[in-house]
Amino acid sequence: MTDGILGKAATMEIPIHGNGEAGQLPEDDGLEQDLQQVMVSGPNLNETSIVSGGYGGSGDGLIPTGKSFSCAGRGVVGEPQRCLMYLRETGVRELGPLGSGRHPSHNATPSGPGDEVARGIAGEKFDIVKKWGINTYKCTKQLLSERFGRGSRTVDLELELQIELLRETKRKYESVLQLGRALTAHLYSLLQTQHALGDAFADLSQKSPELQEEFGYNAETQKLLCKNGETLLGAVNFFVSSINTLVTKTMEDTLMTVKQYEAARLEYDAYRTDLEELSLGPRDAGTRGRLESAQATFQAHRDKYEKLRGDVAIKLKFLEENKIKVMHKQLLLFHNAVSAYFAGNQKQLEQTLQQFNIKLRPPGAEKPSWLEEQ
Repeated sequence: MTDGILGKAATMEIPIHGNGEAGQLPEDDGLEQDLQQVMVSGPNLNETSIVSGGYGGSGDGLIPTGKSFSCAGRGVVGEPQRCLMYLRETGVRELGPLGSGRHPSHNATPSGPGDEVARGIAGEKFDIVKKWGINTYKCTKQLLSERFGRGSRTVDLELELQIELLRETKRKYESVLQLGRALTAHLYSLLQTQHALGDAFADLSQKSPELQEEFGYNAETQKLLCKNGETLLGAVNFFVSSINTLVTKTMEDTLMTVKQYEAARLEYDAYRTDLEELSLGPRDAGTRGRLESAQATFQAHRDKYEKLRGDVAIKLKFLEENKIKVMHKQLLLFHNAVSAYFAGNQKQLEQTLQQFNIKLRPPGAEKPSWLEEQ
């Protein structure tokens, strides 16, 4: 029965008016009754598909098989011809249950606890980005004002002088460190040359009977120089290592605190300027609230600035004391070791290393290159 009804409906001609719209179908009481019966009982679409959009249309208008369809809830109930026209004009891709009364394209997933958490996290991230943007804008504005001489800048003359002195001292110590590493490289090359020369003298002493004595004491001299050179190299390496620690760790740690202090100073001046501008404006209800908020923010940045200024002053004091103590020891070591080496005083050279608790590796032990120890 259903096949006959659909075949009968498919063979009907729908007249088209000049404006491109479908005209009214001719009245056919039998067809209308059959379609009404189909709409009530529901056609069996398990083995058929209704294509919207006309013959040969795209697959976007396919109504999948195995689902029931009703025009109820779509404003086309009671007139089978209008229902068929609705199927042709709308490209319904997915259908709800029969008589559900909702359009499948408006399916909404109910929000759960996970959605609330996601929205909360997104809101927090947005607030962080917003605060960061406002802070960056204010600090950039303050920095440009200072560079062009239009804005005021908070200056602690004594602390600024100490910071500049620290930076200058660090540059000079880095130069000493570079020269010390060059000296260890030259000493290492000299030791390698002396060691090879001593081996050559010893070999020639055995193969040249007429010059055996001369080659022999030259070989002994080079071996002694190698031994003293290794002792000196150990002392210089210890000196270089201590300078490296002082420059790259102790001074650098203090300079990191200085950078944080300078950033806090810029923020402090930026919010101070913002508060001053608001204080000069009109005092209405809206401005009063903004002024209180700006006052609280300014106070927070002021506390941060004062704390970091105190931290920098303390670290500069401790750094100066530590620098004097370390350099007093290292300079004494360097002087005694170099003097004893070039004086040929092996005993004094060994005593110098014992005085500063510097232990050398045994001659036969494997040790890394001096470059790897840096």
